[in-house]
Amino acid sequence: MIKKIDCRTLECPAPVLQTKKFLEQESATEISVIVDNDAAVENITRFLNFQRFEVAVDSDGTTSIVSGRRNPEKAKKLETISEPVKTKDQPDSQKILVILSSQQIGKGDGELGRKLMINFVKTLKEMGNDLWCLVLLNHGVKFSTKDSEILEELKELEQTGVDILVCGACLTHLDLMGKKLIGETTNMLDVVTSMQLADKVINL
Repeated sequence: MIKKIDCRTLECPAPVLQTKKFLEQESATEISVIVDNDAAVENITRFLNFQRFEVAVDSDGTTSIVSGRRNPEKAKKLETISEPVKTKDQPDSQKILVILSSQQIGKGDGELGRKLMINFVKTLKEMGNDLWCLVLLNHGVKFSTKDSEILEELKELEQTGVDILVCGACLTHLDLMGKKLIGETTNMLDVVTSMQLADKVINL
């Protein structure tokens, strides 16, 4: 029997948490999650893929059904607290996570703060292998869109192996989901887990 989870009207990370809770209780082989926003579709798809489900999405433009099916031999109760974030195989380096929750640094002169933030991101590569993950929250998600002044710098960081996580709820609230060009759409559960795994967290 296919388990159906209705997550309509729920904002991220609630749909992922509901799905996770069910998989902690049952070793399901088939599951369908009903959602009503693109961020939830992406987050549920990534989560089920990690749990070894083959995922299909059926959408009518308003409501989407994310269906997952997996081999019974791969079915087991979920034991991990969340989807692990990819790590680099570099034991000599620390894992630094940087959170950008604004498009400017500090309070006061907005134009100056914006220039400082742009210069900061352009200089992040100087951290070398220590820079592990970049999280974009609130208006910081605008840096992931086609109008971003630092899109090329973010692409360079991603190419070197830096994970870029972009808040799906923030993209949805700002109506920017269709404009995102870089990074993985994520939810607060992944952000919290990433903070737990990081050796150091820098919040701007």
